[in-house]
Amino acid sequence: MAAKILANLIIMGSGILARAVVQAYRQALANAAKTGVAQEALQNATRRASKVMTEQEARQILGVSEETAWEEIVKKYDSLFERNAKNGSFYLQSKVHRAKECLEEVYRGKAEGGMPS
Repeated sequence: MAAKILANLIIMGSGILARAVVQAYRQALANAAKTGVAQEALQNATRRASKVMTEQEARQILGVSEETAWEEIVKKYDSLFERNAKNGSFYLQSKVHRAKECLEEVYRGKAEGGMPS
């Protein structure tokens, strides 16, 4: 008889605890929505998930400016890519490659003369 009462108490207590956790979670979401934290977190997650490199970041990685000719960008890319292939890291090598891809799109968009088609 005592075991049955104890089991019922444990089950009821677990149900109450589960409802309290769900209610606290809902309240936390409501509070976050009011303060804009949820929107900011969503934007940050979206930005991280897209992994799109900005033109400014690409130029910083390759060490070039907006006035730099496409041929010079390719030279910088080749140099950095080879250096990281030999004794650098795959991460840096991939960043260099993504930077070149980003600037390639920018130069295509501007339709500047020195870029190969």
